[in-house]
Amino acid sequence: MNISAKTRYALAATIRMAQLPGNKECITLIRLAEDLKISKIYLEQIFSLLKRGGVVSAIKGARGGYLLTNPPAQINILDIMRSIESSLFSDNEATVPESAPDIEQAIKSRIFDQLDLAVNKALANLTLADLTMEAEKCRGENYMYYL
Repeated sequence: MNISAKTRYALAATIRMAQLPGNKECITLIRLAEDLKISKIYLEQIFSLLKRGGVVSAIKGARGGYLLTNPPAQINILDIMRSIESSLFSDNEATVPESAPDIEQAIKSRIFDQLDLAVNKALANLTLADLTMEAEKCRGENYMYYL
């Protein structure tokens, strides 16, 4: 499975947003770009897709920025990834539908349909809150010891 950089950055940015106190604070793309060392222009493209996917909303004005549309526990990773990675969730192209429809159906039902179900189920059961807790746990494991 190949996940684009755009999707990985979308996950990182939404995790950072979920780490904000109360998850109600607006965050600007400039701040996210500085925090995560990502191009602001690239983040604008990503947030346009996240907004269209209903994951974030934009607030205009001097105190504006972006907010998560729901609490992190109610945003699953499937929603985030579907907003960005349309090719990952599209139907697989048929290989030999005319010459060997039985083989085509066997491949589709036993491989691709099963993979799609497993991936969708795993991503739907994983929330932004889960990833945020994992990030916090990993942050605590990066201690430097001096003797």
